[in-house]
Amino acid sequence: MAYEKLLSDYKNALATQDWNKVAPLIHQDACFIFSEGTYLGKAAIEAAVTKTFDLIKSEHYLIKNLVWIYVSDLCATCTYEFNWSGLIDGVSEQGSGRGTTVIVNDSEKWVIIHEHLGPSAN
Repeated sequence: MAYEKLLSDYKNALATQDWNKVAPLIHQDACFIFSEGTYLGKAAIEAAVTKTFDLIKSEHYLIKNLVWIYVSDLCATCTYEFNWSGLIDGVSEQGSGRGTTVIVNDSEKWVIIHEHLGPSAN
């Protein structure tokens, strides 16, 4: 299914730490919410994502317990848990949390319009 492939392509694009590979998968008017802020529009999201790429080197990102909570011809929404690991200033670091991603079919192309990453539930 196209929306599932998009999420897989997105995870693989993030692994390259190359915004040019990530950008085509993001809707122009997307909203991303991370623990450090809310980013509206592709330019703001690019700044946040490239800042993370610059901070965390050799990042490995894993999505698990993925659940598609809504799927239609125009929209798909999923929740999941994530884990990341990488080097920050040469020191091995890791973290985890939970996420929600909303994907829309925009002119016959599936793109991410919303992502919300936050801490794990207690």
